[in-house]
Amino acid sequence: MPETSLEELIQERQFAGILHTHAEVFFLLGNTLLGTEGWTKKHFFQLIKESDALESFLDDYGARYNRTYAFLTELIASTRWFARAGYSLSHLEGRLASYGAERWMEAAELGGALSGLQRGLNITTRSLRELLEATFRIASELGLELSREATLEGPFLPVVASRKLPRNVDQAALVDEEQKIAAVASKYLQACSMLGEVGIRRIDDSDQLRRAFARHCTEERARVYEATVHNLQSTYDTHIQNTVLEAGDARLSDLRGHVSSALHLLEAVTHMAHFIERHEGDIRSEEVKQRISTMVDQAEVVDFVWNELLYWANRFLQAGSPLAEDLLPAYTNVGEATFVLADGLNMHARPVSLLVGVVQHHGTPVQMELGGQVCNAGSILELLVCIGSQADPREFLFRGDERPLRDIGLLFEHRLGEDGLDALPVELAYLRER
Repeated sequence: MPETSLEELIQERQFAGILHTHAEVFFLLGNTLLGTEGWTKKHFFQLIKESDALESFLDDYGARYNRTYAFLTELIASTRWFARAGYSLSHLEGRLASYGAERWMEAAELGGALSGLQRGLNITTRSLRELLEATFRIASELGLELSREATLEGPFLPVVASRKLPRNVDQAALVDEEQKIAAVASKYLQACSMLGEVGIRRIDDSDQLRRAFARHCTEERARVYEATVHNLQSTYDTHIQNTVLEAGDARLSDLRGHVSSALHLLEAVTHMAHFIERHEGDIRSEEVKQRISTMVDQAEVVDFVWNELLYWANRFLQAGSPLAEDLLPAYTNVGEATFVLADGLNMHARPVSLLVGVVQHHGTPVQMELGGQVCNAGSILELLVCIGSQADPREFLFRGDERPLRDIGLLFEHRLGEDGLDALPVELAYLRER
């Protein structure tokens, strides 16, 4: 029996007929949107769904690499990313008040934030209109018979929250609610520090803005910002939301409001960073790049992503840092303890990694002081540098919550695991599972 290839070529004219069938709902939605003045979250949601489905269909047929259909495919892909950004911004616009922004922002600053949100929505919607109109033109040139009929909104799916399991692969099982709150407050301050180190401020000079954007707002960096805050919200929702402690401490729900406000903006930052990076390097066709650039002002996108989206994401997060700093000592019992290294032991990389494992398991900050030098006991690099700067240190001072200090004491009592992890007590069993 002769072998047949799993891939067969299809003629471009024949593909146009198949495409027409699969793109019909997308174009009906496009008619509706182009005839609608004020787009809502529901409009962005439907556009995400339909553009995603159509882009997947085009990719299945290799349209991205076909000279005739490459530009159409890129228009659909660009539409999807702008629609995702628009959805995040419209969602935040409708939720900012419920997140408690009026309690933790002055009226003037809140007005600035809302104005920035509106600017982002205006740019996003305007870009989407340009992309949709271009998509109609190109589809018509390709021979697709397009109806100018606007669809009713009823046939489309309602907006539903994306449901996912908690992001907790690298998180330890926290043992009590107070520890959970302390861990979230600690993670929050770490997220503040991450964005604070970027030095985000408004930049008017276009050359300086482009350099700052290229350094600090690549898609890779943007995804790190978003994932860090997303993981923070997931930790909160898993361990604190709807608990008795949350009901009894209004500061907790306010802290989540800060997290969510920043997260939706950082989602939009990621979507736009993807669009910008894609159209600077990923698209093979220079012609497609040039044609996209006539519809979307990339300099304007860079400006609003940095000066509005990233700026306000950082501002929302930093505004909550005093709250996290207030919560951390309220849910921890801070103390200090000195431990002596047993004879015959040295503090090398393996026992240091176990110390770090104890600190990370509890999720609250612990400092180690050695010879007047203080370092973060949750960082293996900082510990090794600090220990390496001393001549055969034997006494180690730790400061932090009593729970990790207790386990660090147990680790020292059991020779820092140098007799094997199986020799560690049951209280430190989590170190065997790392």
